[in-house]
Order: sequence, then structure tokens, then C-alpha cells
Amino acid sequence: MEHLFTPYKLKSLELKNRVVMPPMCQYSVTKKDGIATDWHYIHYVSRAIGGASLIIIEMTDVEPDGRITDNDLGLWSDEQIPALKRIVDACHQHGAKVGIQIAHAGRKAEDAAEPVAPSAIPFDENSKTPRELTVDEIQEMVEKFRRAVARAVEAGVDAIELHGAHGYLIHEFQSAYTNKRTDEYGQDLAKFGREVIQAAKNEIPDDMPLIFRISGKEFVDGGYGIKEAVELTKEYKAAGVDMFHVSAGGEGQIAAHGRPGTHAAYQVPLAREIKHTLDVPVIAVGRLDEPVLANAVVGNEDADLVAVGRGMLRNPYWTLEAATKLRKETTFPQQYAVSFPEARKQ
Repeated sequence: MEHLFTPYKLKSLELKNRVVMPPMCQYSVTKKDGIATDWHYIHYVSRAIGGASLIIIEMTDVEPDGRITDNDLGLWSDEQIPALKRIVDACHQHGAKVGIQIAHAGRKAEDAAEPVAPSAIPFDENSKTPRELTVDEIQEMVEKFRRAVARAVEAGVDAIELHGAHGYLIHEFQSAYTNKRTDEYGQDLAKFGREVIQAAKNEIPDDMPLIFRISGKEFVDGGYGIKEAVELTKEYKAAGVDMFHVSAGGEGQIAAHGRPGTHAAYQVPLAREIKHTLDVPVIAVGRLDEPVLANAVVGNEDADLVAVGRGMLRNPYWTLEAATKLRKETTFPQQYAVSFPEARKQ
């Protein structure tokens, strides 16, 4: 039976265990130039030392006005490649593989003078009203995603993740709640996502996995549920996605009756439904910080990989601690051997 420390392989991506560090924005680009800093280096490399098998670098944006804030990472310029490559190379030295989340914040770009979106609908009453993209601008946006993916490949990453969740630009196009267009990009809600996927596939090696993060349910009146999410993932799988990273929400203020659960693993059923309906690998995420629970998600075949976010923010060595608690063998830094006797790999 598979468990949290069973190795995993998807195309050329070979992982020593099933633990993923999911993308979590650090808002720490102090010069506002999109270039990773020493904070990012320490932040990610410490989790590689701590045993995570796959580290997905935070939301990295395809243009300056595509950032949530001006303190976010970017890949709209070749000047941003070396700092990311330094992180990737160091993580590799400590046994971790690295993905990166390529994105555009759309109407949730807080610092943009004029955010853009599929339709001119603000996120809330405190947000700027975005400008509706023209068809020509949409096609230019697809090209910006393509170039950002190409730069990520040059930086040496092992996988690409496209951000189609949490109410950002790709999600805005795929949701009838935020996309009120009457043209081809409104009549076919998956069209923009498919085009970005196809652009990314043109830039990554054939054996590199393409991951797509999707909200499996929208917690707003008029939002989509898992049934519609499954249909979207079918479209995206056909376009070339190899794995789905299944989250939820983010497209609007949460309606009182639609508030998501606060219990552990509340998003796992969404991942399980997509995995088994499409027969496709998935990453589960959301309050999975307890090692016994994370192990059960894999053992029960609810997901192939488990993303541990806040738990890994609290403890960079979460993976090594989990191995000790579960009494599973894993690789660990030789310098720390005396502290992890139960997890020692012979």
C-alpha cells in the first residue's frame, strides 16, 4: 500500500516522497522588480533541507500589472531568471524537485493602476473596477504566459504549474460568475485556459509535467461546483495538463450559506472526485498538516501527492518530523541524523 513516503514518478519528475510545499506568496520582493531575494532563497532551500520532495515556488507573474502586489515575484524579464535559478539549483542539491506557479492576478491585482479581467466586475466594493480585455489583448496575454513559462524552463525547474484557482485571471475566465463576455471567450469558458495550457506545452520539454491549479468549488452565489469543475478539468486534461492541484474558492467574498468547512481535509473530496472521474493524478491541499491525516490521503487513494502549506511555514522540517511520527524511512541531512533515528534511511 502506498503511503506518504512512497516514491512517486510522473513523466521525468521523480519524487522521493509524496510531500509538496505548495505555492504561498511571500510578498517579499523589496525592490518591487519581481526578482527573488535572499528571503526567497532561505525560505525555499530550508524546506528542501527539511525533506519536502516537491517545492512549488509561489505565484510568479507574467507582467508587472499581473501581480497581486508590487512585492510579488515575476518572470516577465530575463533579468529575473538568475535569482530563481540559484534557488532551483540549491534545492536540487538537497534532494528536492522544484516547480513554479505561473500566473496573472487579473482583477485582484491590488497595486495595478488599472487591473484587467475578462469582464469589468470588481472583486468587492473596496477594489478597483478592472478593464475588460479585448480579444487582441487576450491573445497577447497568452503570449506573456508562454514567455514566462520559457523563462521558468531556462531557470531549471522540474515542473510548471499554471494558476487557474483562487479568483485570478485564468479562474476569472473559466467562471460564469466573473466572465460575462458574449464573444468566444465568454461562450466557451475554458477557451482562455486551454490556450494558456497549449502555449505552455509548446515551451516545456515533452517529459516535463504540466500542473494546473484549480478551484474545485466556488463559495459564492452563482458560482460553480465540483460538477462544473470536473468538466473544466476534462477540457484542460485534453489540452495537455498532466496533474491537477485541487483547491477551492477565491473568486469573491464568501456568501454566508456557502462558507467552506474549517475542518481538516475539507477540500480532499474535491481532489478525490477529479482524480477518480478523470483517472488523472492530483495534489490535495487544505488543512492537511497532521502527518497521520496526510498519510491517509495517500493511502486511501484520495490523492497522489499532499501539499502542506501552513504546517511547513511553521516548521521547515515538517517532512522529517512526519517521517519520525509515522516511523517511515526517508532521506535526511547527515548533520541531523542524531535527531531523526526513527526516520533513518539505511
